[in-house]
Amino acid sequence: MSTHRFVIAGTGSGVGKTTITIGLMAAYKKRGLNVQGFKCGPDYIDPTYHTAVTKRVSRNLDSWMLSPEIVKEIFIHASKDADLSIVEGVMGLYDGKDPRTNKGSTAEISTIINAPVILVVNCASMARSAAAVVKGFQALDQDVNIVACIANRVGSIGHFNLVKTAIEQECQIPVIGYLLKEQNIEIPERHLGLIPTIERGELNSFFDQLGQLIEETVDLDKLLEVLKADPLVAPNSESSIFAHSNKKDVRIAVAKDAAFNFYYKENLELLEAKGAELVYFSPLKGEKLPDHVHGLYIGGGFPEEYAKELSDMIIVKQSIKQAMEDGMPTLAECGGFMYLTESIETTNGNIFPMVGFLPGRIKMQNKLAALGYREITGENGNYLLTNGLVAKGHEFHYSTYEANGPIRFAYSIKGMKGSKKEGIINKNVIAGYTHFHFASCPEVVGNFLTKCREWKNSG
Repeated sequence: MSTHRFVIAGTGSGVGKTTITIGLMAAYKKRGLNVQGFKCGPDYIDPTYHTAVTKRVSRNLDSWMLSPEIVKEIFIHASKDADLSIVEGVMGLYDGKDPRTNKGSTAEISTIINAPVILVVNCASMARSAAAVVKGFQALDQDVNIVACIANRVGSIGHFNLVKTAIEQECQIPVIGYLLKEQNIEIPERHLGLIPTIERGELNSFFDQLGQLIEETVDLDKLLEVLKADPLVAPNSESSIFAHSNKKDVRIAVAKDAAFNFYYKENLELLEAKGAELVYFSPLKGEKLPDHVHGLYIGGGFPEEYAKELSDMIIVKQSIKQAMEDGMPTLAECGGFMYLTESIETTNGNIFPMVGFLPGRIKMQNKLAALGYREITGENGNYLLTNGLVAKGHEFHYSTYEANGPIRFAYSIKGMKGSKKEGIINKNVIAGYTHFHFASCPEVVGNFLTKCREWKNSG
């Protein structure tokens, strides 16, 4: 693994981290480097940008959901054979789970993977004051290694030189480049239809433009010079969470298309590592549940964006519903959960029938229904989380679920606002709004595959 790695951090949200991260990825990729992307936190959207630019699957690094050892292992695992690893931060550098600590922050990730930090500063309407901002970030935690700055939204080259002079004199770190405010380069709004746009290549010219701008105003050679980091030591291969089983004795169908694509790469890799063969299919394209599979995983996404198309795929819905009626073990997260209900009502009032296996309906709304990290324990009958196991994940959705009669809850989830029961169990289907990160509780994978093997052998 290359020792070239760095974190792009911001003084706050909205300072241009994603714009600059993508631009740097594109610029270094153009130079022929093999670039690996990462995103701090649970977000599914930004990694799709990274993946589109680098042509390598971007990974999430989350120090609240995962232990430091697992974070480091994911980083090492994904960075092997990369020339350069670029980590995009979340919010401001020190913003995380708790205002009193670095827990869950970009700063914590940088120390876990021993990566130098490039601080992005919004320098609009500032000159010497920018040095005070940077100096404060340096002083807050001496273990966070801020090695350089990029000035964003400067008014002119002259303005940039004022900022550069002040920061370099007072903070003793280089300001390696800038983006002009007048360039008005903004990442497209992270709306729910964005991922298909990326996958179709419609933003490729935009990514190329960002790379060209960065090439012109950021000293890419200087940036590589300031990246001084020791190699990270990988865990023993036998103790790795990615250690592979020699047997592939169970086949798991995975719904993956424009409607269902919110999967942590590690979730899929852990299923494979523990003996599963993954069989991908697209409900949106009319592909019914594959034959000779012993379990089903339907991740999140935005089925509401494709509600009519999904509703029209009658044979697909019937194949999935019949398998569940027959007892096929199934995990459905958020969008997958929505798909398995009786119907989805869109914000304009249209109602589209869905699979109809889970009693109740989904109603979309314009305001956020839930957002935040979750500690997840299983309710009675939840074969994924047995004997007090606790997994971690997050919840993020604009819809509500209206049950049709009494239901068996799947989870008890705990967030900042307290605890609640969530999701539903019906036969061997476990579904809910909560997104899991399997690496937070690898036993979930073993329990799911055990259930799939039992169902396979019972037939």
